[in-house]
Amino acid sequence: MSAIVVLAITYVLSQFFRSFLAVLAPVLSADLGVGEAALATASGVWFIAFALMQFPVGWSLDRYGPRRTTSLLLLAAVAGAILFSLAQGPAAIVTAMALIGIGCSAVLMAAFYILARRFPPRRFAMFASWIVAFGLSGGVLGSAPLALATETYGWRAVMAALAGITLAAALAVEALVRDPPAASAPGGSGSLLTLLKTRQLWPLMAIAFVAYAPAANLRGLWAGPFLADVHGYDIESIGRATFVMAIALILGTITYGPLDVLFNTRKRVPFVGIMLTGSILACLAATSGGSATVAVILMTGVTFFGAGYALIMAHARAMVPAHLIGRGVTLMNFFSIGGAGVIQFLSGGVFATAAARTSPENAYAILFGFYALLLAGGLTAYSFSRDMRTR
Repeated sequence: MSAIVVLAITYVLSQFFRSFLAVLAPVLSADLGVGEAALATASGVWFIAFALMQFPVGWSLDRYGPRRTTSLLLLAAVAGAILFSLAQGPAAIVTAMALIGIGCSAVLMAAFYILARRFPPRRFAMFASWIVAFGLSGGVLGSAPLALATETYGWRAVMAALAGITLAAALAVEALVRDPPAASAPGGSGSLLTLLKTRQLWPLMAIAFVAYAPAANLRGLWAGPFLADVHGYDIESIGRATFVMAIALILGTITYGPLDVLFNTRKRVPFVGIMLTGSILACLAATSGGSATVAVILMTGVTFFGAGYALIMAHARAMVPAHLIGRGVTLMNFFSIGGAGVIQFLSGGVFATAAARTSPENAYAILFGFYALLLAGGLTAYSFSRDMRTR
């Protein structure tokens, strides 16, 4: 279990790096002239780089194991954090986020790989949810504590310190993680193409593409600009609001964990959770220019009910043979993280177009409605998936 513990602790960094721009947005805008569109690009690049790495990561997990795969890739995150601390403009921020995304790409998948190889499928969702929930403390650190550290030491010093912490994590993974025995593969059946041809996975790919994006994008970027532009929040107030959202994401993940076994279903629990998330986004679109308290409550609801990532992964994992576990979990993660990245890019365009034609309140309302429509489309595809019993 020491390997799981080390990877779970390291996953805290991955969650921090995917969400910290929401808090740094005002100071990056003031110091470097990085606006909302550039920040949306930088955040999207993190997700895209992370997602594209899932294919080589999956192959490497099956071929070389989680220890070498994770420890070596983390060095890219070290380089990205250093570059971020030295940035003089948007281009450096975007490049740094790409490097950090590459560096973080194997951490959670390495933990999932070990879980899938050492525990029965019926326990995967619960253990995976616990790991994700623990890692989500990185989102907590990337809220009010980051705001306090930034005001005390400056964002450059904070990023330099994070480079050192990430290097220590890479060394810990190399020293403490032990690879599980490889699974034997039937002749001629071990390829990514095998998974892509599996039609029962297609609806899960569709829902994975959209399900994680609202919670990730709102918590990771849009919450900060929205609360600043529409409700006049400063960095401390944004930090407190995103702190609450991060706690809700953790609690939601923990709550979801055992529900698939409790209700004996792989499909119905995430389906209901995503439906509730879409409904809250629709309410947020209708009330974005109203009370700041209501807006924060609704965004907190998005992060709580949008925390069913591990259940979708467990649904897919139950359909993947043992010798393709590495490529299976990373393929699904590609759609989940890649979807969050692509949608983050699209959201920047949606917001920019709306902001040029209407008020900030209406522009953000259109943005939230965009996310609600995406979830509706994903649920339509997911309705065709095959449910599976868990006991």
